[in-house]
Amino acid sequence: MGINPDFIGNIEKGTRILLLDGVTVSFDGFKALNSLSLTIDYKELRCIIGANGAGKSTMMDVITGKTKPDSGQVVFGKAVDLLELDEPQIAELGIGRKFQKPTVFSNHTIFENLELSMQDDKRFFKTLFAKLKSFQKDKIEETMKLIGLHEHAFKKAGTLSHGQKQWLEIGMLIMQNPKIMLVDEPVAGMTPHEVEKTGEILRELSNEHSVVVVEHDMEFIRSLASRVTVLHEGSVLAEGSMQNIQNNEKVRKVYLGE
Repeated sequence: MGINPDFIGNIEKGTRILLLDGVTVSFDGFKALNSLSLTIDYKELRCIIGANGAGKSTMMDVITGKTKPDSGQVVFGKAVDLLELDEPQIAELGIGRKFQKPTVFSNHTIFENLELSMQDDKRFFKTLFAKLKSFQKDKIEETMKLIGLHEHAFKKAGTLSHGQKQWLEIGMLIMQNPKIMLVDEPVAGMTPHEVEKTGEILRELSNEHSVVVVEHDMEFIRSLASRVTVLHEGSVLAEGSMQNIQNNEKVRKVYLGE
């Protein structure tokens, strides 16, 4: 039985959509997360930074249900306990994740990739022979324009550049109508033009979704002009604007090596 999205409750921009409270995850005695607590608001663009091993990936694993913590709470919306749900149920609720390496259907066109990603009955033959409804076509068209690939609708995904494949995968995530989008290192390996375009896409997405970006590129994060959370040894070290983060002595000492 599916999860009823109404359980999330009515959420307005600026109100909390995700809470992590005292979350601890241990692997063979090593605390990947150490009583981690943070909140994400609805329609917020949040950047998460931290050195390797700071807990960024483990945090996303916990949110999406891939990893169950030793202790703590993870609450979605008004009162949905994510720790009671499995990965497919969490995805169905509206939490989507894009990994660093894009995984698109190389032998299918951009249009077909987006069509196959829609929230619908995914049984192969039903998908293969289904006739798209007008609102579904409109959604695909809107998404292609947002990710800047509308002029390449019938181009096979395997022929796209690295940056274009990243945009397509973001588009595939959009087609699933997520309320929260977790995006892992979206600009790694991109050209300067692609980096700039990716920033535009993510800013646009935050008008309709909560967007959480894990990234190492400081210039890119600065260009997003969003709230930044710094993780260190599995906990929040600092949080605020990029300017405040850069001026924070603890961050400079631990993260910037100063």
